[in-house]
Amino acid sequence: MSGDWRDAWSAALDELEMDVATVEAMLADERRHAETPPADLWKPPTELGALPLELKPRADEILTRQLKAAEEIARRMTATRQQMTMTTRIETGEAVKRPVYVDRAM
Repeated sequence: MSGDWRDAWSAALDELEMDVATVEAMLADERRHAETPPADLWKPPTELGALPLELKPRADEILTRQLKAAEEIARRMTATRQQMTMTTRIETGEAVKRPVYVDRAM
């Protein structure tokens, strides 16, 4: 039974790690991100019990990668929002608040 428990946890971590790898790949390639449909949300397995101690380093590494990917997503969302704000100002003329003169002497 101990082997089944460890195997179930290992399979759950495999699935979670594949999700993180997909997000990391999308962050690395903008075109792929635009062409990739949204992934299914990972759902934690039920009735597994506590994580086996020998899998803790792997789980910690996956968590670190998830947090790093989440930070990058947040950074890109902020940059996109700032870019959209600037684009809106340029399109409406709000970015330039100075008079425009036409030289009619020519």
